[in-house]
Amino acid sequence: MAWIYLILAGIGEMLGVMFINKLHKDRNLLSFLLLFLGFGGSFLFLALAMESLPMGTAYAIWTGIGASGGAILGMIFYGEQSDWKRISCIALVVAAAVGLKLIS
Repeated sequence: MAWIYLILAGIGEMLGVMFINKLHKDRNLLSFLLLFLGFGGSFLFLALAMESLPMGTAYAIWTGIGASGGAILGMIFYGEQSDWKRISCIALVVAAAVGLKLIS
């Protein structure tokens, strides 16, 4: 169950980052609430995951999901650059997270 919590925490991190961009563009209460819910859910699920996962592993995977997911969302929704170099770096982050899962 801890790994499911950790994946949910990573998704919350991705959404929180996306809502930061939305808040910069819209500057309204809904954007702020979405930002708060994204990061709030992220921290809640990270805390639940860390009840049984080692802190270093949980944090590394959480940040990996958030960083790579945020970059992918930026490419999809905001037209950010999506060349092979950037995608290769994202793949390295994902590979590291999978490696940590396999040895934990």
